[in-house]
Amino acid sequence: MFGSITSKLRPASTVAAALAAAALVAQPIAAQAQATPKADVWQTNLTLYGWFPGFSGQTSYPADTGGSGLNVNAETIIENLKMVFMGTLDVHNGRWGVLNDIVYMDVGNDKANTRDFSLGGAGLPASLTADLGLDLKAWVWTVAGEYRVMASPSYTMDVLAGARMLDLEETLTYSLYGDIAGTGFSGRTGSRDASQTNWDAIIGVKGRWAFGDRREWFVPYYFDVGTGESDLTWQAVVGLGYQFSWGAVSAGYRVLDYNFKSGGKVQDLSAGGPEVAFTFRF
Repeated sequence: MFGSITSKLRPASTVAAALAAAALVAQPIAAQAQATPKADVWQTNLTLYGWFPGFSGQTSYPADTGGSGLNVNAETIIENLKMVFMGTLDVHNGRWGVLNDIVYMDVGNDKANTRDFSLGGAGLPASLTADLGLDLKAWVWTVAGEYRVMASPSYTMDVLAGARMLDLEETLTYSLYGDIAGTGFSGRTGSRDASQTNWDAIIGVKGRWAFGDRREWFVPYYFDVGTGESDLTWQAVVGLGYQFSWGAVSAGYRVLDYNFKSGGKVQDLSAGGPEVAFTFRF
């Protein structure tokens, strides 16, 4: 009989991240041309963007020995972006195109002298506290073929089909201080890892609506949904941008959500937050 360590992630504050966003370059996943490119003419959009999400989710870490599990509410633990890289390459020839979007995130934080946990679902002894650390690293790669079904100077829409890969690793470290007698939990210090790699097929739409005297303003949008090794995954982006001769600048909001199959270490994961972008058109 094995116990478990359970970590519950909830949305973290994005105030500091939002202030930092202005210094980064980005574009929501849905950058595109104003109309359908001519056949045999290649058009490339290269986007660098910053995404600053809060997190929610549920993860179970297997214990090394029998006994009670350690349940951690990590609402105030995941707060800091340690490292991030994000970019999109969108290539069109005529109505056909290919989308590649890559996100790498390293987030986490430590919390000292906390009682925001429980042992085996029971109440904590009065003297018991813990130092907790939670780190999450993730690669998210979305690749899809596109077909432009609607095109005008003011509006475009592409349908897409492809796949998304999530490579996720979470590490929880803990040190317990005080009386643990009667809790059924053995060991005062330790760490637990949970990792998962999922591939899912996706379908979706993306496009933009342009407005203004010269159609210099635009609203980009993106939505996909899929399944495979996950029960369900979906992603959505909406924003507001301004068109220049060299490309575009935009800001928006992005959500990525996963519901995993039962029995795995990671049950669900959701990330949502502001996004700021620069797109370069070639």
